[in-house]
Amino acid sequence: MNKAILFGIAAALFGAGAASATEFTAADPQRAEQIFNDNCASCHGHDLGGYLAPPLNQDRLKGRSPTSLRSLIMAGSFDTLMPPFYGKLSDEDIRLVVNRILNTPKLDPQWTLDDIKKSLKVHVADESTLPDKPGYAIDNMDDLIGVAARGRYGRGEGSKAVFINSATNTQVGEVPTRTAAHIIEFNPVNPRWAYVKTDTAEVYKVDLYSMKIVREIKTGLNGPALGVSRDGKYLMAGSFVPHFAVLLDANTLEPLKYFKLEGTDPDGKFVTSDSGMITGTPYADIFAIALENAGQVWVVDLTQPDFPVTQIPNVGRHLHDAFLSHGGRKLMVASYDDSIVAAIDLADKKVLAKLPAGCVPHVGGGSVVQVNGRTLGFGTNFGDCAKEVVSVWDLDKMEVVKQVPVSGGTESPAAHYNAPYVAVDIISKDRRARTIQLIDKNTLEVAKTLDVGGHAYFPEYNAKGDRLYVSAGYNGDEVVAFDSKTLERVASFPMQSPAGIFSRARAKFMTRGLSPEAVQADLAKAQ
Repeated sequence: MNKAILFGIAAALFGAGAASATEFTAADPQRAEQIFNDNCASCHGHDLGGYLAPPLNQDRLKGRSPTSLRSLIMAGSFDTLMPPFYGKLSDEDIRLVVNRILNTPKLDPQWTLDDIKKSLKVHVADESTLPDKPGYAIDNMDDLIGVAARGRYGRGEGSKAVFINSATNTQVGEVPTRTAAHIIEFNPVNPRWAYVKTDTAEVYKVDLYSMKIVREIKTGLNGPALGVSRDGKYLMAGSFVPHFAVLLDANTLEPLKYFKLEGTDPDGKFVTSDSGMITGTPYADIFAIALENAGQVWVVDLTQPDFPVTQIPNVGRHLHDAFLSHGGRKLMVASYDDSIVAAIDLADKKVLAKLPAGCVPHVGGGSVVQVNGRTLGFGTNFGDCAKEVVSVWDLDKMEVVKQVPVSGGTESPAAHYNAPYVAVDIISKDRRARTIQLIDKNTLEVAKTLDVGGHAYFPEYNAKGDRLYVSAGYNGDEVVAFDSKTLERVASFPMQSPAGIFSRARAKFMTRGLSPEAVQADLAKAQ
């Protein structure tokens, strides 16, 4: 999430003048490591190899000025997630961090299956003691909206999962997560359970009735990927650091199988791989995993006791996120480096097509709508292109319908069958980044532009489609709700650095934009 915007930090880091890396003395390397892990690793990676923000290691920073790096840490980087650390860290601590990143290569930290097992914590041993209904006013749990709030420093009091009743536009609860919340998944079968994953790979099982964490487990060191199976029995969590995924029992969070992510990439090189998206599907009892660096998609069979894997090779270069269509049978996977979206048939386990997708496609949770008898998919693109567009594909014919010009790079689309517009967030490095643009579903033209008051991210419609929620992060620090038809601002919810927004209604169908009837019809056809 947010890689394109946070690359702006790199410009500040790498534009500094050269000086000796030994300007600062490593008086306490263990303390330096702890300070980095507590304050920097959630964005820059526990391996110093980058995550949401650029790498910070001796190879990447070779010849850079320690003084300028120290100044950047103190002042922060405006209009990115990096806050000023002046007043939070002492001058000595900042010097220790600068010395560490200038004199340490990219690392290879480990987090084993035994580490995962030992990290399991049970906060509510007897779940029968939990309330049998929500402790707040809500008529339908599908109206629940979850927001991943990062907090000012990616950890601390502001890091939490915040929950909103979208029918009444009222906040009904929040769950502290210690480090920045990244993903919120809802159990598709039991409305009381949600699962929150942080940037530092903790997974929390949350009781939505009491807004309590009942269990938690640390599934890695960095990595956002998390999926839930259609029957609500399994979770799968993937990591950037180290390179693995783990299958969990959704009830107990106990690990069931450890998958080392590695394989031969499209250029014939054997590599280990970050975990891209992980998704369950209403189509079958499977998980699909994108191996970012290996260019493969793995399909994990949940019906067999050993959970066997089928590998789909040569999907693309640098895979990341994806969305589902056609009853969950078709998986549309974004491939950064070759600017395509690859369509995969999860039944036949093969690539159906590779569709042009603009520059560096980032499809977020995706959007699928039915217009005039066609099933249309919308994909955003956050690359630095001469012509910035949103891609529209006919998912029945597997062909490009249109490249819709927009005013900047985009990261995540949102659609709803009751709403007239597909919303996309503009993430360019200027005032345009405060806006979302609304594409008319019928004309496939930008109809409106809205200023949300902060850096616009991750639009999401509620269950009814009458409200559109947008994170106004960075200098906005609120989530803003709009009427989906009039586009009037109707509510706002203060929180520190809000990011992803997740509707519980989507958990039932694991797709965005189609009506429940259309999803069921597609599912019947897919079967």
